[in-house]
Amino acid sequence: MPLFIRRLCTAALMLHVFWAHIALSAGVATLEVDAREAPRGIERARMIMPVKPGKLTLLYPKWLPGEHQPDGPIGGLAGLKFLIDGQPLAWQRDPVDMFAFHLAVPRGATSLEVSFEVDATQAGAMPNALRTTTESIAIIHWNELVFSPLGVQSDDLQIAAKLRLPAGWSLGTALPRAGTSGDTTQFTPVSMTTLVDSPVLAGRYFRTVELGGTAPVYLHLAADSEAALDITPQHTAQLRKLVQEANALFGATHYNEYHFLWSLSDTIAFEGIEHHESSDNRSLERSLIDDDLRHSGRISMLLPHEYTHSWNGKFRRPEGLATGNYESPMRTDLLWVYEGLTEYLGRVLAARSGLYSPADAHDDWADVAARLQIRTGRDWRSLADTATGAPIGYSQAPQWAERTRDVDFYDEGAMLWMEADVLIRTKSGGAKSLDDFCRLFYGPPSTTPKVVPYGFDDVLKALNTVLPYDWRSFWTERLNRARADAPLQGLTTAGWRLRVDSEESAEEKGDDASRKRSNFLFSLGFSLSEDGAVLSDVVPSSPADLAGMSPDSHLIAVDGRKYSKELLQDALKAGGTDERSIKLLVQKDDSFLNLDARYAGHARFPHLERDSTLADTLSAILSPRTP
Repeated sequence: MPLFIRRLCTAALMLHVFWAHIALSAGVATLEVDAREAPRGIERARMIMPVKPGKLTLLYPKWLPGEHQPDGPIGGLAGLKFLIDGQPLAWQRDPVDMFAFHLAVPRGATSLEVSFEVDATQAGAMPNALRTTTESIAIIHWNELVFSPLGVQSDDLQIAAKLRLPAGWSLGTALPRAGTSGDTTQFTPVSMTTLVDSPVLAGRYFRTVELGGTAPVYLHLAADSEAALDITPQHTAQLRKLVQEANALFGATHYNEYHFLWSLSDTIAFEGIEHHESSDNRSLERSLIDDDLRHSGRISMLLPHEYTHSWNGKFRRPEGLATGNYESPMRTDLLWVYEGLTEYLGRVLAARSGLYSPADAHDDWADVAARLQIRTGRDWRSLADTATGAPIGYSQAPQWAERTRDVDFYDEGAMLWMEADVLIRTKSGGAKSLDDFCRLFYGPPSTTPKVVPYGFDDVLKALNTVLPYDWRSFWTERLNRARADAPLQGLTTAGWRLRVDSEESAEEKGDDASRKRSNFLFSLGFSLSEDGAVLSDVVPSSPADLAGMSPDSHLIAVDGRKYSKELLQDALKAGGTDERSIKLLVQKDDSFLNLDARYAGHARFPHLERDSTLADTLSAILSPRTP
């Protein structure tokens, strides 16, 4: 692009931002949200902001912290009106940026009213396109209910929010409250940053539990039934221990209060979204009271992972994610730290707090290792590329993820951070560990919420302070290589190795229950939803893959009999060392296919076993730090 054109574009952008500033007046915007119809999927918003005459561009939040992609649910917007003194004001959507709306504020105007409604979307692949309400639960996301002027940073826009709920409902949030009258809660004015970062969990069946902490921590539960709220004293004690262990790990807090928001529903999809002083956690209705689900690593690690993000991701944040607004694209290349290290520390804290039993902790790591081994996409695509490509990775179809890779910086990143932890412990003779890095990088002094950005060099500097080493080469090689082998050196040098046998662990059964699936990934090479026997994965080069099976197909029959999980399990039990044929009748689209899966052996499930020739560093890593 010629220089004069670039200068012209820059001048136009600066003038556009200038218009936005002159049209916005100083003062506090007000936001009234009526969520009385949230159970049927409708929330209504009325926002009044002080303005001055002039051209004004208002933006609907697009790039949302914690989601790493431009997934603001603007498709759920309806009934949008801009009003001056009760009279409609003409508006026009930007032809390029669908999240931008252009207005002209007339002379004499001092305030602008924006009214609209949003739907609590019924389905979708991304966090902000998932269903967030039931007849008894509502998760209120403020980013869906606000606009901000172009050119104004979210820290600089003050908003006083008011929320009305269905009669008799209760709520939990990190947002400070100014008062409650009947079913309406008025919140203290805060910046748009704080508002968007403070979702509300509300419900008909609701319970709050205090979890202690120098800066207090609370657990808020909302469920689709009263019975689902029956958290045991043991589980409560484990969550209190989680607070203690996290504080011991980091040595400081960076929140005024912390609020776990945990919705329990079979209708709202599983999810975890981090915020600085709270987290939005969602799992099955019976997560607290079902024996199998209590063993699920997926559920046990949900709160430890999101809690860790208060330090890693919210307080210390990669430079490319610290944009200061919701329209600037995010750069996600450091998600192997943001999410990978959080995934590692989440597993560590789940074990140290007792949310994992030692057996469940080992079996969860075995699952991670085994799943990484079947990801053949690693031979063409580096881990660094999965981080850089995160905005598309989160929303891509998961069915061929073993071939394509998606957000592998979570589990593979966790495995690499384990390798780094073991290396520090080994080379320092046990005197140092990744705990020291966490205290140095995320720790004292304690502060109120703030963002301290970092880059790759900052991570290397802190690691070298803990243990002088060629950390640049360590990470550069592992992040950028393309090779088929899974990076299991962390496990093996920690004194453990992967093995498989025919017995499914309690942790694996819990994970299958939480995902509502039947798992044959490590034997025949596919998993099935329990509702309709739909294939959700096909492992490359597995018997299923070689037989020609496709994701989203329906398994109809096994060896001439109508499919059941037990029937397929029996077919695997009947096998020996010789290869045999398992006949599978599959419906793909409108066609019925007779496929021949060639397989030798029995069922295969991953476990860890000790390597007695090496020190048991993994157990030292997972051991509690507090009494």
